[in-house]
Amino acid sequence: MSVLSGLLLIGFALFSSATCGQEIEARTYSNAPVGINFLSGGIAQAKAGNYTLTSEAMSLTHIFDAGGQSGKLTLVLPYSQLSGSSTIGGRTVNASSEGLSDPLIKAAINLYGAPALTLDQFKNYQQDLIVGVSLAASVPWGKYDNNQLINVGANRWFIQPGLGISKALGPWRFELAGAGIFYTSNTNFMGGNSLSQNPVYSTQTHAIYYFQNTAWISVDATYFTGGQSYVNGNAISGSQENWRFGTTMSYPVNKHNSVRLSASTGAYSRTNNSYDLYGISWQYRFGGGL
Repeated sequence: MSVLSGLLLIGFALFSSATCGQEIEARTYSNAPVGINFLSGGIAQAKAGNYTLTSEAMSLTHIFDAGGQSGKLTLVLPYSQLSGSSTIGGRTVNASSEGLSDPLIKAAINLYGAPALTLDQFKNYQQDLIVGVSLAASVPWGKYDNNQLINVGANRWFIQPGLGISKALGPWRFELAGAGIFYTSNTNFMGGNSLSQNPVYSTQTHAIYYFQNTAWISVDATYFTGGQSYVNGNAISGSQENWRFGTTMSYPVNKHNSVRLSASTGAYSRTNNSYDLYGISWQYRFGGGL
């Protein structure tokens, strides 16, 4: 592996945590009352080798009626600080950047098993099987320096379609989802070069336990593969193959507020681009009759 490709793999690991492209997210296809909004603010830190990326993010999710089934639309606005230094192949590469990361737009629409209900109607709802689809897009508005190898913004779009199911068994919810991430090219990479990347395909699964006070905890796993990268059409890395495991816990403070803790780590990486990620966020629920 060349010095450049090794550094790019570190950069891609940090990009994924900054833009949520390879996040482990439980409850994407859960049901919620129509009209409810979720406003969240939190901080997450990712570490890959000697590099650290700290991101503060605000997000807003709105639940809506999508042809009789529930849907959700989410906007994520992250701000990040990147620092670190490493020596690879005798070359020292320093990374230091702070600014807006690429915003994310996500939509999920349930196709079966999650009827659009008011808050009063939702009190009698019992989940069985939910089937849904999703679509996410990263907008390249983040800070980007074409003379720096690793940035808080990627200077390229990605689009991520997905499909998932959620099955209820007593207090448990079991989820399985698949997705593909498709990237545009960064045509201003390291002084005007063109950086491109093959799609990354992923699957993720979650086992979620709900407590009587509506707190919940999940055990999560994801596998993703693909993503070979090229500079000016020349391959500079092999395909990725990664396993990640994590856990998330959400605890309600009252009917409007809850706190969420999350952590994940790379269990296996064929191309040495694993990272550890820890986060905490506060969520405020409003609207829809609350």
